[in-house]
Amino acid sequence: KSPTYAVVEPHQAPASARFSQGLNISHFDFYRFTDPREWEDAGFRELFASPGLKLVEWPEKAQGLLPTPDLSLTLDTMDDESRHVTLLAHTPHGQAWLKALHT
Repeated sequence: KSPTYAVVEPHQAPASARFSQGLNISHFDFYRFTDPREWEDAGFRELFASPGLKLVEWPEKAQGLLPTPDLSLTLDTMDDESRHVTLLAHTPHGQAWLKALHT
């Protein structure tokens, strides 16, 4: 679910073989940001420095302040209302994840 009115929505993935304590997930929606400095003022630098998965909608609203993403995902609506998904790796971590998807 999109955190329509909250800028960040926390989630917890259950424990697994890879994440014995579960996985902290933070879903950010910067749609309502009007100034990139709002990211800093909200204290998100600390949240992004903490362990866990960060999912960001509207990252351009915090341009220049966000860390380099491992992966970016772009959804494009096609003429027939279907969606086209593009994944792009920006780090070695992201490249490894994309490679794992293809095997």
